[in-house]
Amino acid sequence: MGVTSQIRVRMAAPEDREAIQKLLVEAYEEYEHLLPEGRWAEYREELRESAMDDRPLARIIAECAGEIVGAVQLYVSAEAAYGMPELDIHTPIVRYLSVLPKARGKGVATGLIKESVRLSRELGASALHLHTTDIMASAIKLYERLGFERVPEKDIQSGPTLVKSYRLYLDHAGILQRCKNPVPAIVFRPPPCSAATCAGRGTRPK
Repeated sequence: MGVTSQIRVRMAAPEDREAIQKLLVEAYEEYEHLLPEGRWAEYREELRESAMDDRPLARIIAECAGEIVGAVQLYVSAEAAYGMPELDIHTPIVRYLSVLPKARGKGVATGLIKESVRLSRELGASALHLHTTDIMASAIKLYERLGFERVPEKDIQSGPTLVKSYRLYLDHAGILQRCKNPVPAIVFRPPPCSAATCAGRGTRPK
């Protein structure tokens, strides 16, 4: 992949699911040795299943030369994302942000977050949420640079692991246009249908 290769961000189609599944495993396997013993096998299956189920409001992918090099999944609420209505998050949540190792450093992750922000605004949402852990230090740096802030009251305790909550108020998301590492090579392709229609849903975030 050349440095000047153009990256295209678009809504995923059903036929992209197998490629997304493969991408997720390859992107996250670097954390295998950092997870508790036996956890990677469980997490790998969770990643694979996430690419195939119908819970996301939308899947967004980044392509380079016809290859899917990045992806993220957008959920309508904490109940849809985690099966945890008690978190009381009723605005979109991004999960499983993933970029192939060979495509990192080219603004792919930023482009996927930008499109998640655009889509969330289109749906009338006031904020975008995500959860992550300390082992994903480089991702946390990106989120903070883009304006995400900690929301400790929405943290999740998963066994010994604290899964930290972050929130970006979309009214303040102009920082995405001023980030230190702009991504001029990214072209955003509008989806051929609305997010709700593509996901087979008729609901919108509150």
